[in-house]
Amino acid sequence: MVFQVCHPDLPQSFPPLKSQAVPADKEMPSIAVLPFINMSRDEENEYFADGLSEELLNVLAKIRGLRVASRTSAFSFKGKGVDIPTVAQKLNVATVLEGSVRKSGKRVRITAQLIEVASDSHLWSETYDRELDDIFAVQDDIAQSVVKELRAALMGETSDKVASTSTAAEVRQAATGRSDNPEAFQLYLQGKFYGERVTQADTDKAIDLFRRALAIDPSFALAWAGLSQIHFVQAGYGFAPINEGFERAREAAQNALRLAPDLAEGHIALGTVLEGNDWNFTAAEASFRRALELAPGDANALRAAAQLARIMGRVDEALELLRKAVALDPLSARTHRQAAMVAVMSERFDEAAASFQLALDLAPKAGLNHAFLAITRLMQGRGQEGLEFAEAESHDVFRNLALAMIHHAEGRAAESDAALQTLISGFGWTAAYQVAEAYAYRNEVEKAFEWLERAYEQRDPGVTVSARDVILRSLHGDPRWQPFLKRLGLA
Repeated sequence: MVFQVCHPDLPQSFPPLKSQAVPADKEMPSIAVLPFINMSRDEENEYFADGLSEELLNVLAKIRGLRVASRTSAFSFKGKGVDIPTVAQKLNVATVLEGSVRKSGKRVRITAQLIEVASDSHLWSETYDRELDDIFAVQDDIAQSVVKELRAALMGETSDKVASTSTAAEVRQAATGRSDNPEAFQLYLQGKFYGERVTQADTDKAIDLFRRALAIDPSFALAWAGLSQIHFVQAGYGFAPINEGFERAREAAQNALRLAPDLAEGHIALGTVLEGNDWNFTAAEASFRRALELAPGDANALRAAAQLARIMGRVDEALELLRKAVALDPLSARTHRQAAMVAVMSERFDEAAASFQLALDLAPKAGLNHAFLAITRLMQGRGQEGLEFAEAESHDVFRNLALAMIHHAEGRAAESDAALQTLISGFGWTAAYQVAEAYAYRNEVEKAFEWLERAYEQRDPGVTVSARDVILRSLHGDPRWQPFLKRLGLA
């Protein structure tokens, strides 16, 4: 599985992100794009309002010299009625873009306003009444206006004809990979909407929507990148066979880059396959570095590069990349979960528990956080407390892994066996690495190596973190351990 409790070697000192100050560059314009409000009577148009906001955010994030709060953090305020100053303070930004969308048939009204928080003043506002066919022109106009106003207000740049032409070119470049077909674009936005919900049914629906968009416009590079990402998620979460999921993810990523070689999302998607399935860390690094060159303000690119840097043992680089991701995405449960994984690898279990708890507070319904906190409690010697978290885990694989470990530690052999057998019978075809972890924790070394070999044969991406996985410590003295790591390129 892709999403593991343990990640490679990280610094001995890594304070929990809850207390970690990440100072903003006061000289760099900063902005949060809040989800636009859906004013349509049809609630199904929610995807359109969210999607338009996200596409604007993605374009702005690729503009050099502009710091943009990431989607996860910015969208965490949706529907909560939080005032603009509070949003800006929590996201550490000086300006906020908000708006509304009313979609009716083939017409759309979009209202957008750029607010300078310190003065509580509008730097810019506009209302667009357009046909859906003009949605791309509206999107570009909003992005260009925001960039020009931020540079004028915060950096003193003049908005002459040359500057306007330059900004327009930047925005066009940042919008690389999109479709000019409004129907394909709407299907793509729906695919993104469902892709954010990591369940079997929602990811299946996202794949169908991306494919429908591509049937209309096969040259839609962003849709290929989105399709690749969802196939990766399905393989990683056990919603699809590993090899099948990754091969489809690879094909889609390659299509995206064939159509748009400078698409950061395509490089991230391909790098993920190269790292997690091919174990070609050199090629994966080249993909992630290219993504960061194209989109230095993309938190997903930063996190992907940080994970690879950890695998390669470049601890300082990994830490710096992760801190940049935190600055862009402070309210992301995923970011805090990564911090917790760092602490687990350093056996700083109190810090890990605090960060896992924060991730759980930020995303109480998300999978993985309960199980990871349960295992961390076990490592703290608080297995009975961890049991409550394990039983609350929604992800079957990690719930049963945590239960097998905790019941074993608490002397309940029958319960541990039952959880392990559920893991094997239900998910052995896609979660061989977790089975190996369970056996290793139970000190059943032969069985652990048997399942590690299965994970290797299945190309399970989990094995990339095995070198420093604390759950596998019982295997370290075995003569098979170092040769296994050498085959992975991790020795």
